[in-house]
Amino acid sequence: MAWSWIRRKDPEGVFGASSTAEEVTAGADAWGLVAVVTVGTSGLGLETLKTLALRGVRVFLAARNMERAAEVRAEILLKMPAGKIDLLQIDLSSLLSVRRAAKEFLSLNIPLNLLVNNAGMTTNKFRLTEDGIEEQFATNYLGPYLFTQLLLNKMKATASECGREGRIVNLSSMAHKSSYKMGMSFKTLRTSDGYDWLASYGQSKLAVVLHTKELSKRLRDEAANVTINSVDPGAISTNLLREVGTAIKLFSAVYVGLLGKDISRGAATQCYVSLNPAVNGVSGEYFEDCKVSTPSAFALDSELAKKLIKYLSDRVAYESQPTFIGGNLAMIHYSEATCFLEKGE
Repeated sequence: MAWSWIRRKDPEGVFGASSTAEEVTAGADAWGLVAVVTVGTSGLGLETLKTLALRGVRVFLAARNMERAAEVRAEILLKMPAGKIDLLQIDLSSLLSVRRAAKEFLSLNIPLNLLVNNAGMTTNKFRLTEDGIEEQFATNYLGPYLFTQLLLNKMKATASECGREGRIVNLSSMAHKSSYKMGMSFKTLRTSDGYDWLASYGQSKLAVVLHTKELSKRLRDEAANVTINSVDPGAISTNLLREVGTAIKLFSAVYVGLLGKDISRGAATQCYVSLNPAVNGVSGEYFEDCKVSTPSAFALDSELAKKLIKYLSDRVAYESQPTFIGGNLAMIHYSEATCFLEKGE
């Protein structure tokens, strides 16, 4: 690892691959901001959470496992007594859980300046969620997509009231370049026919970049003072591959050992895009190593982005009661609405 960082050292005063999360946020005017960070109990999410708290941000740690989240909060506050960390339960693979989490946060009637969609999981097994959608896509993209939609009006209102731009930061990956050969394979979101787990992981991260660019256009058209960008953390060692085979884990360990980053450097780009003033007004971009970079050709395909948004808009109702229009015929009654789930593509 030491050899890797000697080789990748950045020029003095320039943020890049060897910069740490603390370095890129040093001096940031962040005291009193409110942020939500999803899946902040380990890896990149945890490092981002700690860095934001260090800079005076009130951070909501949004995670599925509340017992682990409480432990993480206690560990951070032991070293950082002045930190402001709240807990928010969310399972990003469940649209019902996403709806509940958004409703819980909004019920607090507090500002929201920053949303970091840090979700990331992979598995070499084809699995459908309770909403009938492929698990990697549901967790890495669909859940964060809905969560963002449900919190967006709050972010726009906060930015308007305080005069400071809101920021949405979406975690993508270099793996977005390894999606299916047609870019998006919509049938693999519902069936194992033609399914490839690595391509599906890439597909979920490609969707993140496509959505980021499309939403940035919408926000710009609305003259909303909210930016949205996607980030590639680089090759890092996390528990992301905990469900895959030994051979892949071994290859990943060797690759990361030679070319990768530690967690603090891996989280630097998303922390940079979250707080650094150099990013003011920048929206719809793809960042790697704390710099705007060029994603894959598919990620720049506006027609593919429109197909993705149409696919979701035909199947997802997120205005008041989000749910996925798919799976077996069913009727779900909510307090304010009734949503029908119909068998779909």
